[in-house]
Amino acid sequence: MITQRPKGTQDWYGSSMHKRTIIEEIARKICKSYHIKEVITPAFEHTILFQRGVGETTDVVQKEMYTFDDKGNRSVTLKPEGTAGVVRAFLENSLYAESQPTKLFYFTQAFRYENPQSGRLRQHHQFGIEFFGSSSPLAEVELITLLMQFLKELGLKGASLHINSIGCKNCRMTYNEALLGYLKKHEEQLCPTCRERMLKNPLRVIDCKVPSCKVIVKDAPRTIQYLDEECMEHFEELKKLLTELDVPFEVDTGIVRGLDYYTKTVFEFVNSEGFTLCGGGRYDNLIHEIDEKQDIPAVGFGFGIERIINELTTEGVELAPEPIVELYVGILGQDAKASAYRLVQQLRSFGVIVETDYMNRSVKAQMKYANKIGAKNTVIIGADEISNNKAAVKNMETGEQTEVTLDQIAGLFLS
Repeated sequence: MITQRPKGTQDWYGSSMHKRTIIEEIARKICKSYHIKEVITPAFEHTILFQRGVGETTDVVQKEMYTFDDKGNRSVTLKPEGTAGVVRAFLENSLYAESQPTKLFYFTQAFRYENPQSGRLRQHHQFGIEFFGSSSPLAEVELITLLMQFLKELGLKGASLHINSIGCKNCRMTYNEALLGYLKKHEEQLCPTCRERMLKNPLRVIDCKVPSCKVIVKDAPRTIQYLDEECMEHFEELKKLLTELDVPFEVDTGIVRGLDYYTKTVFEFVNSEGFTLCGGGRYDNLIHEIDEKQDIPAVGFGFGIERIINELTTEGVELAPEPIVELYVGILGQDAKASAYRLVQQLRSFGVIVETDYMNRSVKAQMKYANKIGAKNTVIIGADEISNNKAAVKNMETGEQTEVTLDQIAGLFLS
């Protein structure tokens, strides 16, 4: 038990860590070009933040949160998603008082107690963006085009954009009445959870993954049929902008997202198997729900890094390999250690990837190790090399050796 990780978690090292690093590097580079700044929020927040922000009727709040009382008898929760914490930071630090919009991105751990499955772990990692201050559909377009660029730079080709509108509070009331009326006719066929959901928040039934419920929901009323004039105009403008920008999309009335804070636009990028890779949408009422003194529109998205890595594997996408070791500096004899390591330090100070011997191996074993780690070049530093101020740098691929002075070795890798 002591050497076994908890169920639903994973260790990051080797190739998986390399892939994660590349994903984060690409995301950061793109966010920089979009003038989006990074934010880091705590791993846990006051439980009420998620109850009020995410929604008490969601599976996340009802079933999946890691909630506990701290030593001061305060209820705190490991964050199950990234948006609520960023909204809290936006409010607490008065970022709304600055020139708007405010655009923030983050990488965060998220915790949900659920059955581990492909791309979904109890501790997973999210990349997300929150865009505060704009009610224009152009804000949604910005996040959608950013995601398209991100997926393209990763090399993923199988994702398609699905969009929907779930309206605002006003048109949602009319829709909920119609949906509830429909669901009551099929109540006996619904799963126990959905029988409870339909009374508290019937929209959640649309998102149920139980096969019997999916069959019933297939013919249920859709939010898009009950949009008021403002919500319909917003959705039509979004579709018009995407069309004019040559962004392919599909209107998918089955998208409602699993969190209560969404309003109007919701969207997902879905792979060829219908599996959701990432999703987001507009949440114009969330800030007001958390702080009644503020009423600021917002839109955002999040995706799981584990899901993206799984999709890279599924599509057979090979990311850039790890940087190679440019030079392995072998050490021959105790007296050569300082001189050899001085060369290592010198090259590393210029950003050259260098390795050397820390295990007191024989020269033969050192060369075997250099070959194993894929070192491009090797050099042996011993008493003779120090005395003569000369050494032979060997190209491990061609076998060619170049004899240079010790002072000239660094120059070979800095040109």
